[in-house]
Amino acid sequence: MSESASSSKIAIVLGTRPEIIKMSPIIRECEHLNVDFFILHTGQHYSYNMDKVFFDQLGLPGAKYNLDVGSGSHAEQTGKMLIGIENVLLKELPDIVLVEGDTNSVLAGALAACKVGIDVGHVEAGLRSYDRRMPEEINRVLTDHCSDYLFAPTEKSVMILLDEGISEEKVFLTGNTIVDAIYQNTEIADTKVDVLRKYGLDQGEYFLTTVHRQENVNNEIIFSSIMRGLELVSQEFNTPVVYPVHPRAKKMMKKFRIDPNLMMIDVVDYLTFLLLEKNARLILTDSGGVQEEACVLRVPCVTLRENTERPETVDVGANVIAGTDSSSILESAKKMVSSKRSWKNPFGKGDSGNIIVDIIKSM
Repeated sequence: MSESASSSKIAIVLGTRPEIIKMSPIIRECEHLNVDFFILHTGQHYSYNMDKVFFDQLGLPGAKYNLDVGSGSHAEQTGKMLIGIENVLLKELPDIVLVEGDTNSVLAGALAACKVGIDVGHVEAGLRSYDRRMPEEINRVLTDHCSDYLFAPTEKSVMILLDEGISEEKVFLTGNTIVDAIYQNTEIADTKVDVLRKYGLDQGEYFLTTVHRQENVNNEIIFSSIMRGLELVSQEFNTPVVYPVHPRAKKMMKKFRIDPNLMMIDVVDYLTFLLLEKNARLILTDSGGVQEEACVLRVPCVTLRENTERPETVDVGANVIAGTDSSSILESAKKMVSSKRSWKNPFGKGDSGNIIVDIIKSM
């Protein structure tokens, strides 16, 4: 390792479980190469004590700093993170701060770093839904435009960044770390989890759904329509729809008195969910990350939104945008359930973590 590589320090800021998953290949690569790094956990979704099980399950080192900001309004949550992250950065003085995705933790980490003159690297840069009603869209646009290194997962995301006037020398085509994470973590999961027996399921004989986005579950009409659509899909194919119910969705179900005839289970850990995805006949989701995972695992996907920031999944034939109308959800499921699983994975070969760490070292 060169002198510059050995003397550099990387701060990895994360606050949600999807960020932990997508940062795991980079963390493992830093460990493998003996790069000086530390993890700062904001506690955006869960306290670090709750997420520590997640770190342990994936075989990752623990966070050095835990902010435990908890829930709150977007402004309150982001403000607390900014203060806490800035204090840590001024103490540690890393050479670069890495953030991943589009959460409030990502925006706070990027803003705190650039305000004190520390370089920012944005993993999964250049994604756009072009729907400014989504708080995630605001976060990803602002983070891209204050970052020094933009690690774009696909050619399409590279072109989006260049079209927005970001300098070409800042943009790097790296693939998506979700591919690395799936390959690495499926290997771990296969040795630890017997998910099908636990839930009485057979491989390829069930559908899997996730519905959690606030624009879907906080609206009674939309949420009811999605649930009705999922019921229609279950009835049409005489196949159970397995639904790990997010706490937000569970709360709104109770408020709106929605009681769908689905196989509802508690939220499961990541390795269990990964195997549920891998063995499903079809996935129906409003999650961007799950769209990617389904594509990589070659499981057909139906997106329960009006748009997606992962258009590559649609382009290769792995995914279709159904919207939230119940009849459209059924028709989309009919289209995708019999689709051939021969599409090309657009997100890279599974070496994105290595590519990103190499770029940071070389720069």
